[in-house]
Amino acid sequence: MYELDNAPLTWRHIRVVFVASLGQILGMALSTLVGIIIPLIQLFGHPELSSVQQGLLASTSLLGISFGSVIFGKLSDKFGYLFFFRLCPLMALAASLIAWYCDSLLVLVSCLFAIGMSVGGEYSLDSDYISEIVPSRWKDVLVGAAKAASGLGNIGIAAACYFILLKKPYPEAWNSLLLTISVLTFFTFLLRISFAQSPGWLISQGRYDEAIKSVRYFLGDNISIQKAIDKNEELKKQSQVPKEDSVNSPFFCRQNFSRIALTSIPWACEGLGVYGIGTFLPILVMALGLEPSISAHASEYVRFEHIEDSILITLLISAFILPGFALGLWLINKVSIIKLQGLSFILCGCGLVILLLGSLLKLPIWISILGFIIFELFLNAGPNLCTYVLPSLVFPVSVRGVGSGFAAAVGKFGAFLAVFFVPVLLDCGGMTAVLIVSIIIQILGASTTLYYGRVVNREMQKTTGKTVF
Repeated sequence: MYELDNAPLTWRHIRVVFVASLGQILGMALSTLVGIIIPLIQLFGHPELSSVQQGLLASTSLLGISFGSVIFGKLSDKFGYLFFFRLCPLMALAASLIAWYCDSLLVLVSCLFAIGMSVGGEYSLDSDYISEIVPSRWKDVLVGAAKAASGLGNIGIAAACYFILLKKPYPEAWNSLLLTISVLTFFTFLLRISFAQSPGWLISQGRYDEAIKSVRYFLGDNISIQKAIDKNEELKKQSQVPKEDSVNSPFFCRQNFSRIALTSIPWACEGLGVYGIGTFLPILVMALGLEPSISAHASEYVRFEHIEDSILITLLISAFILPGFALGLWLINKVSIIKLQGLSFILCGCGLVILLLGSLLKLPIWISILGFIIFELFLNAGPNLCTYVLPSLVFPVSVRGVGSGFAAAVGKFGAFLAVFFVPVLLDCGGMTAVLIVSIIIQILGASTTLYYGRVVNREMQKTTGKTVF
């Protein structure tokens, strides 16, 4: 018999990680898909779509994610994970089918918000399922691996859309691309029909017999949860003891300022790359002229081929997302997480500088593509991975939950601003304006990380006698 936290890693654990990771894949698939359909909508249906309207359309799903993560997270804490773990893909499936059947722009906005809500619910559930079932020594790696799986969403959707448009060049039916989301969510729901309630949640509710059955379903008969049960009983006893004032200190206080700055500001800066540039990557590729040029008087279908070429280059660039995550997972336990995040922000900025020089000096196309690759590689090796891990390292247990939630909220707000303003900047100042602002944001992310990382390290050394980074 093995205790749940100390059990050897088996294929049963990997199955749970895979099924839970599908929510991360859906989230980035949705972001990539929006960036592909916006130029098609402009060309074949709504040429009047302004840059502000493009930004609002693209950021709708992010608003949905924010609402969904709060609503479904709170409901799942109260009623359990399993029902909402199945509801979220069903909700996204229904919304994607409605958007496919009704090609109205208003319907599309509503459906993108609904799909975003389901993605937010997935984000609030996937890491919980993984962290409560996998052995302790594998938790950080496998939660990070689940986040890394999001790269499959970028690559898979870009590839699927490219081959769909290549085989069936009917760009006026842009809404049919939403069926890719329908297929993904239907597959996700099928895998979750045969699933069980989270044993960690059942233990927290004192439903120990059900928790034992759940663990046996997931991991077999040789896993014991007695230590987890004993720990839950001890926590119940402690919760009845009056807490010291120091434990109940407010989150927004001077002592936490450096921690809040370290975890929140870089996460907001990271949102520019993951969502701002990630969502509009096909449009930015066209703005940089990385695909064959066309005449200003070219027909709509020639312009459609122009969009197809941009999707192919987007697929090439997105292929470096997964190697970036793999590099980050390999380095995260070998070097300081602060150095990894700060240096990665700097290297992301270097990639954007290469892009800017390539655009201004009309350098060969491969140089600009190299700049994009450097940006994507180190964005995912550093900020996209590290910002997810940092809050659990720097906040004390008494405010860890609210600290992680606040950092994530600021990160999503930064992503919302990025997605809204990228098309506006592109319309007002062209690709040069987008790149200059993006470089400044990478510098802000790097300087904030390195400065407040040292400050937090000194503060924690004074209070605990230990350094974290």
